[in-house]
Amino acid sequence: MKNLILAAAALLAGVVSAQDATADASAKKLKYDFIVVGGGTAGIAVAARLSQNLPGSTVLIIEAGSDQRNNADINIPGHKGVLGSVYDWLIPTTPQPNANNRVITMNRGKVLGGSSALNLQSYDRATVADYNAWEELGSPGWNWANMHPAMEKQETFQRTSVNGSAGVTGVGETGPINVLLNRFTVAQQEAFFPTMQNLGLSQTFEFLDGDLLGWMRHTSNINNNNYTRSYSPRFLNIAGSNLSLMVNTTVVKVNLNNKSTSATGVTLSDGTVITAKKEVILSAGSIQSPQLLELSGIGNATILKAANIKQLVNLPTVGENLQDHTRVTVSYRLRPNYTSPDLLRFNATFAAAEMQKYTQNISSFYDQTSTGYTYMTWLQAFGQSGQDNFTALGKKAASATNIIDQKKLEYLTTASKRVPELEILFNDGYLGIKGYPTASSPLYGQQFMTFIASIQHPFSRGSTHINTTSPLGKPVFNPNYLSSDYDVQAIAQGAKYMRKLAQTPPMSYAWIDEYEPGLDVVQTDADWTNYARNNVLTIWHPLGTCALLPKASGGVVDPNLLVYGLTNLRIVDASIIPLNPSGHIQTAVYGIAERAAEIITAQWS
Repeated sequence: MKNLILAAAALLAGVVSAQDATADASAKKLKYDFIVVGGGTAGIAVAARLSQNLPGSTVLIIEAGSDQRNNADINIPGHKGVLGSVYDWLIPTTPQPNANNRVITMNRGKVLGGSSALNLQSYDRATVADYNAWEELGSPGWNWANMHPAMEKQETFQRTSVNGSAGVTGVGETGPINVLLNRFTVAQQEAFFPTMQNLGLSQTFEFLDGDLLGWMRHTSNINNNNYTRSYSPRFLNIAGSNLSLMVNTTVVKVNLNNKSTSATGVTLSDGTVITAKKEVILSAGSIQSPQLLELSGIGNATILKAANIKQLVNLPTVGENLQDHTRVTVSYRLRPNYTSPDLLRFNATFAAAEMQKYTQNISSFYDQTSTGYTYMTWLQAFGQSGQDNFTALGKKAASATNIIDQKKLEYLTTASKRVPELEILFNDGYLGIKGYPTASSPLYGQQFMTFIASIQHPFSRGSTHINTTSPLGKPVFNPNYLSSDYDVQAIAQGAKYMRKLAQTPPMSYAWIDEYEPGLDVVQTDADWTNYARNNVLTIWHPLGTCALLPKASGGVVDPNLLVYGLTNLRIVDASIIPLNPSGHIQTAVYGIAERAAEIITAQWS
């Protein structure tokens, strides 16, 4: 098996030819026009576009992690990325009081490609209303009409013979990131689609075109020619020789001029100072971009003083407004005639045969990503009584003076917006908190399937700030999960809905028993509420901590993505997204990078 994995790695070695930019070459030069901090999803994309658009300017990407473009665990979809590895920042939350004081790990990519190297390759877009909300909240130009072409620009949708591929609308055809409908499927996943139809949902082909409601055969960012991950380092292929790359290099501070009105460059962890002649762009993500601002003296005076950092720019909302999509899982033991990737865990012969097929570019379990997805409103999930219940909970949760809460309430109460509140997705194999059965368990060797419910617009908000006793260490990350009754009931009822799904034909034919939580363990609404608190997790979409909002409304960046009070420090990553969008945020982050490149190019061309 090890030899086959090495063979797969060798096969992947030529997948993405890097722009010839090395740490050694970069280290010799200490002045660049543009410095991009963070070689992740957005950072590589914006840097590559600036390199392409402004050939007379020099661009530097500084990435804290290593270059793992030939790493089979990243590139092979069935390996599910490198979550929890040395390529993961592994940011712990503070104990979450509404989740039974559990500490929940937030996985973030510490590797070239950032979280695009770690994610599970879910690829869709939020709705028209989700993107128009950014402009309606006070940021002109940030709307569906501008974001949709930006998101299309970064992708190539590969139309294949896979069922449904021809019908998908609203997609790009010439971008670096390749996208497709996965060729691999299994019987239990195929049962998902008619089951959702039997539950009253219809198929949608517009999940990349502004309308998520319904069930879909979902897309994944995979290269069709060899079934490898397609992620942000592919942007390096379009960059010019004016782009340099430093890996395994950590930025600890953005340097400001004497008047604290502009950025002059960055300081590295070894004390090296690199000068930015034009701009510094932070693309370190929703947790580390605000941390870097605070390390640089930009933020809340009280927090900075406690960390013994002089405040240079008064911006108290840095690190605030933290939002995230929450999830919960329910899992089922499959009947003996069904096969799941759990078989790879304990059957080395099967795993080797599947890897052999993969290395020969023959469809196998190592191709697999989740394909069965559904988005729905509370009305679609639970009828009018359910809609009325969540509307009442939303009105109770929403602050009358918070524009983000009011926008979420608007989604909840305006059917014409067509904004989903609940996502259900099929995950082949076991996934959950209970854990796969141990080798000593009588269930060891069994195979499972899992359903995931994700809440699209939770009302809980938290914060992330530097640790005042260790400012360069991991930040104090508090998403404040389940801090509203709306969120608690949304998770509980989402879990309950998944049992209903499992008990509906033809899905009901696929399983023997409910493994987690268990039919005899959770029976009442009170049981489901307890299950929600014990099992809620992140679906890895933290955002909003450097919000794109008017300053008076809690914003950190203006419509040009400039940090308030500074002329040439921009933020380009998920931290600028002001409120939870529907769906998965990968395409949004690429779209933000494309829009940022357009804005910056217009200023400097």
